[in-house]
Amino acid sequence: MNVQFSPPDITEEEIQSVAEVLRSGWITTGPKTKEFERRIAEYCRTSKAVCLNSATACLEMTLRVMGIGEGDEVITTAYTYTATCSCICHTGATPVLVDTLPGSFEMDPEQAAAAVTERTKAIICVDLAGLPYSFYDRIFQITEEKKALFRPANERQRALGRVVVMADAAHAFGASANGMMCGQIADFTCFSFHAVKNLTTAEGGAVTWADQVEKSGIDGEELYREYMLLSLHGQSKDALAKTKAGAWEYDIAAPLYKCNMTDIMAAIGLVQLKRYPELLKRRREIIEAYDRAFQDLPVMLLDHYTEHSTSSGHLYLVRLNGKSREECNEAIEKLAAKGIASNVHYKPLPMLTAYKNLGFRIEDYPNAYRQFENEITLPLHTKLTDEEIVYVTEAFRNVF
Repeated sequence: MNVQFSPPDITEEEIQSVAEVLRSGWITTGPKTKEFERRIAEYCRTSKAVCLNSATACLEMTLRVMGIGEGDEVITTAYTYTATCSCICHTGATPVLVDTLPGSFEMDPEQAAAAVTERTKAIICVDLAGLPYSFYDRIFQITEEKKALFRPANERQRALGRVVVMADAAHAFGASANGMMCGQIADFTCFSFHAVKNLTTAEGGAVTWADQVEKSGIDGEELYREYMLLSLHGQSKDALAKTKAGAWEYDIAAPLYKCNMTDIMAAIGLVQLKRYPELLKRRREIIEAYDRAFQDLPVMLLDHYTEHSTSSGHLYLVRLNGKSREECNEAIEKLAAKGIASNVHYKPLPMLTAYKNLGFRIEDYPNAYRQFENEITLPLHTKLTDEEIVYVTEAFRNVF
């Protein structure tokens, strides 16, 4: 049996939707992208959503719309994928990494509090594996406690009056906590629709902002327009607007970036969004089947579904108690020999060359290292059959 790690779940309906866009003669950013933005905002219970070509672009452009760049600091966790941190570097700001809590994949909020300085402009929390970060309330409390240190550099920062709270929710589209959808908890939330994500547009991402952003006095319509400028060279009209009779004239407000979503991508996303409740339901069934199968093993499993929060069920992370990284790698190889693809999420950033070169040392992040040391991620996707789920669980038990 061959069990893939995370193939996209694409049906004939997505294929037909893309074919219709191709036949329409309009394939770049246009009506489908705008409809997808409206549907995402409705799903996340926010006033607006912006679709771009990746979650990484969403993170970077959010820092830019808030005027964060050279001379500023942005705090985030050492236990994440590079995109959470590389976006900080792209703007010229300085990343400040903090460790996880002991025995947890989540950023230690008190270490984040201790890292806040007069230069801090944002804290990026990570909704790892599809679970909303557990300490948003504490992070917001910290931004209030540290207001005296905050030095706003522009009108938007002055209106908000504190450090921006961002969510790297690349894994967490559809998750919720304490009655709020992921997308309306942090000030700004950035989602990924990459090929391996629960909802895919092949590549792509979206950003939403919560009510408190506009209530602070930041104009939501102006925010949206700035995202559009940033994502399309700083051009005052998008390509669709320029096609209207006599409407060719445009201006370039600044020499900006190119990271827009296309209608081809949005066409896939619109069908995926329609199917999404069933996709989330299937992911929950798989997670619960795994949980039952492993309940008697000496492993640590994430609790995806609690009284207060519901995960999007993106990744199934397993920690093998008492095992080393070498032993876990051997287990991955044995699973591969049985035709089962597994993975590791993640190698902490200070272990990677790019971040070593920035001066980070894994010795300063012992909790993050211990989480990585014995972690394996098992296949979790909606193409898994019941037979394959049984095969994976039995193979994992045998290998363990």
